[in-house]
Amino acid sequence: MNDLTLAQQLADIADQVSLARFRANDLVIDSKPDLTPVSDADKKIEQLIREHLLKLSPEDGVIGEEFENKVSTNNREWILDPIDGTKNYIRGVPIWATLIALRQNNEITCTVVSAPAINRRWYASKGEGAYVLENILGKEEKRKLKVSAVSKISDASFAFAEVIKKDHWEDYYDKFLKLTNDVWRSRGFGDFWGHMLVAEGAVDIAIEPKLALWDMAALYLIIKEAGGSFTNLKGVDGVGGPGAISSNTLLHNELLTRFK
Repeated sequence: MNDLTLAQQLADIADQVSLARFRANDLVIDSKPDLTPVSDADKKIEQLIREHLLKLSPEDGVIGEEFENKVSTNNREWILDPIDGTKNYIRGVPIWATLIALRQNNEITCTVVSAPAINRRWYASKGEGAYVLENILGKEEKRKLKVSAVSKISDASFAFAEVIKKDHWEDYYDKFLKLTNDVWRSRGFGDFWGHMLVAEGAVDIAIEPKLALWDMAALYLIIKEAGGSFTNLKGVDGVGGPGAISSNTLLHNELLTRFK
């Protein structure tokens, strides 16, 4: 079994749990030490994925949002966010996804982002391009992803998650506000969603100043394989954070200058 097939299997496991528990009357919600919410679905998904990996790839490591890291013995590790967009999930908003990435020898080689409530699954393998599967009127369609060709900030569409000065943008807040005024359009497509819209070419820029490894790992390769750029706000390529800018590449240098 190749790695992408395994990643798709893991996404299938996650989708079954997340859809079954979405809008459930008995959904259990707790708070983590940082006061962010976690549902019983988050924990169950990560537990089942870890169990499946233990059966099929027992030497692989696991870095997940909800449980302690499992150390790799073969330089392979899976990076998991069982539900990205938990705040949406617990309120019944359908914009949430399971994020799955495989990192080998410190390089991300395959990823899946699965958003079953909106009938979309994005995926990529290194050097093989990025794709989205969409279920339209009961028919599954596969589409190769390519970022947009917009080359001017004034023509660009910008996706972001939060507009909270103290808790989110901090020192970047004034630069964020200026960008929202300079672009053609700005919309609050938060979490994974804005970045996947960049990969699809529907949005040109997505910026988040605060993201964890599991928030970024699965997004990175899809953006890159679609022809885009994914760096932190200082311009360092990869998922080292603490935040991320994804773009169609044509706008990236100007964005880095603005947030320098």
